[in-house]
Formats: sequence, structure tokens, C-alpha cells
Amino acid sequence: MMNIEVVKSKLHNVTVTGANLNYIGSITIDEDLMEAANIIANEKVQIVNNNNGERLETYAIPGPRGSGEVTLNGAAARKVAVGDIVIIISYGIMELEAAKEFKPTIVFPDEQTNLLK
Repeated sequence: MMNIEVVKSKLHNVTVTGANLNYIGSITIDEDLMEAANIIANEKVQIVNNNNGERLETYAIPGPRGSGEVTLNGAAARKVAVGDIVIIISYGIMELEAAKEFKPTIVFPDEQTNLLK
């Protein structure tokens, strides 16, 4: 039996609203966006910055609902600028046959406000 890692969830093209270097780490994401994308608190996520090509991994923490917040915290704050467009991806590990049928949750929020359309 073989397990593979596949895309589980994705928030596609959200705008960075904050970069807080003086925080212990993580990415703060509007809780509405997290729920819509099936990302849970403390889940490992990959951040892909469309503006500068940076890729990094951290963990998600919920931000205020309806705020559109997407804030990179700690060292990750050095990899983005407010206004950058990023993709937030989480992955799951599953058996190969299950992965062939699996459909990830992909959310396309409004790029200007990060709110759900």
C-alpha cells in the first residue's frame, strides 16, 4: 500500500493585509476563509508569494471573521509585503487509490477584500 501527499485545501490569490515580525510565528487567516477552505487551526500550510516567488511553510491561526485578514507573522513576515498576492495551500496524505478520487477544496476569495464571493 502506498500513501501520497496531495493538495487538500487552497485559498487562491489572497492579498496580504499584514506582516508582523514581532510575533511568535504563523499566518493569521480570517476564520471564514479558513472554514471555507477546510483549513483548521494550527494546520501546516504552504504560502506561495506570486509577487516575489517566495515559498514557505508555517501554521494557520484563525483571525477575526469577516475581516479578510491574511497576516504573516514572525520570520515569515520578511518574505512578504502588504499587498502581495499569495496562495495558501494545505496537503493531506492518503492512499494512492483514494487520492485518485479525492477533490480538494479550492476557494477564490475577492482579491481586493479577501472576502468570500
